Amino acid sequence: MGDDAERQRTLCREHAADFSPPVPGSCVGVAPQTLGLTPLNGLRIPDHGSACGWYVWGGEATSEDADFYQPLCVEHMAERCPLALPFLGLPPGWRFLTDGIYVDVWYDAQLLKGADA
Repeated sequence: MGDDAERQRTLCREHAADFSPPVPGSCVGVAPQTLGLTPLNGLRIPDHGSACGWYVWGGEATSEDADFYQPLCVEHMAERCPLALPFLGLPPGWRFLTDGIYVDVWYDAQLLKGADA
């Protein structure tokens, strides 16, 4: 993950964000049924348990369905969702949207609401 980590660090520097990669062995919430859709979206809430806080889905909308997101070990993201890799070093409170060419990255304080509760 050497090159991926460097791309993640660079992206964090470009957006004045701390570099906060997921802990090895932690899980990302991925909506596998949507990964062929564009754009690819991701958001990160604070880590909890074995989850690193990242949730990734394709397309315009998410779902409230309890089975929408499935846990995926962060080590498998390169195989299952390589387009998300450059963004995974962003800390909680950050979002991204990309179609592989267009990229948007922004901070969303709402993602941290209740984190200190």
